[in-house]
Amino acid sequence: MNHDLTKGNVTGSLLTFAAPMILGNLLQQCYNIADTWVVGKFVGADALAAVGSSYALMTFLNSLLIGLCMGGGAVFSYYIGKGDRERVRICAQTAFVLIGVLAAALTLLSQGLMHPILMLLRTPTELYGMTRDYLAVVFWGIFFVFLYNYFAFLLRALGNSVAPLYFLGVASVLNIVLDLFFVCGLKRGLIGAAEATVIAQAISGLGLGMYLWEKEPYYRFSLKRFLREEKPVGEICGYSLMTGVQQSVMNFGILMVQSLVNSFGPTVMAAFAATVKIDTFAYMPAQEFGNAYSIFISQNFGAGKRERVREGTRKAMTVSAIFCGVISVLVFAFARFLMLIFVDGGETEIIRIGMQYLRIEGAFYIGIGILFLLYGYFRGVNRPGVSLVLTVISLGTRVVLAYVLAAIPSIGVLGIWWAIPIGWALADVTGVLLMHMRRYVIAA
Repeated sequence: MNHDLTKGNVTGSLLTFAAPMILGNLLQQCYNIADTWVVGKFVGADALAAVGSSYALMTFLNSLLIGLCMGGGAVFSYYIGKGDRERVRICAQTAFVLIGVLAAALTLLSQGLMHPILMLLRTPTELYGMTRDYLAVVFWGIFFVFLYNYFAFLLRALGNSVAPLYFLGVASVLNIVLDLFFVCGLKRGLIGAAEATVIAQAISGLGLGMYLWEKEPYYRFSLKRFLREEKPVGEICGYSLMTGVQQSVMNFGILMVQSLVNSFGPTVMAAFAATVKIDTFAYMPAQEFGNAYSIFISQNFGAGKRERVREGTRKAMTVSAIFCGVISVLVFAFARFLMLIFVDGGETEIIRIGMQYLRIEGAFYIGIGILFLLYGYFRGVNRPGVSLVLTVISLGTRVVLAYVLAAIPSIGVLGIWWAIPIGWALADVTGVLLMHMRRYVIAA
């Protein structure tokens, strides 16, 4: 079922459209969470640290492709709002070729540059072999990440946020089953966990592509038509590259923080590996709500419904703030229980460090919730560059503060944890001020 976000009750439209996206992205996190749980419980703490270090790198690489697809989705949504299906089709074909070529190149480059990447991340010698073996398999899933996200953002622009959920659900369950079978049954260790992830990614990407081919024949890719038609390369690149850079900058900052965490040794690495999964799972609904809100803004901006944009912004802020407040309370209260999901109860130091992280950073989820909405708003009103600026402020602050504070012996690793909410707060203040400047008066 396709939703027209330019009509109907604003809050109802947003929540109905966002719900499948939120559930779908939570399922997507199950790829790495399943790896983390199985590896942490059945392989050991060193293997858990290796997966955690790999997660930061894979998030960085995947974020570039997701950002490119997200930027393309903003273009598709804008023309859907204007009622120009033909322009949507042409833009979609152009985006598929441009981003697909980049995804293939990124897959090959990641394999060829693995050693210098691991050295740059300061991967400890005792974890180097496990991390390399895990990544050598996981890197082959990069292209399938592109396929899933390209098809998902096109379908969401058309108003269908349910189909991507179905395919992620199947893939997530398959991933968990294969994780257990390969790691526990076949005793393949980290490599088995990586193989399970890639197979699940392939199922979700190829399956969603087949669904789109069958259900939306108007948007089928045709090489013959692509070669003879006008190609809006500039328009697609303007949106996609800006959003892709924004997403990759955000995760490059996280990658730099991972490098700093690695310098504290395997115990802190293992704690960070578990908490990042908890963290991501906790605020992921706010992130996907921000993405749904961005599509809402794009369609209504394209349709010229400025008052609906203003109303949607006010209500989205309220919903996100309430949700993030509740999650912060739950994470703070159940920090130890959450760590025990991934770590054996005997690993007391890993649990202590992880609880410390969750009770500092997790208390301020409202900061990241507002920031996700600000990213979505500026993408939706044709200002993706502002989202990039906010990302630079947030991550720049986080990285600089983390490195400065962690170098002070009396602060140490605590400085890394406190740098996160401080970065969110500075970016939020900047974004809200920009929204109320005259040039961004749409949401005032």
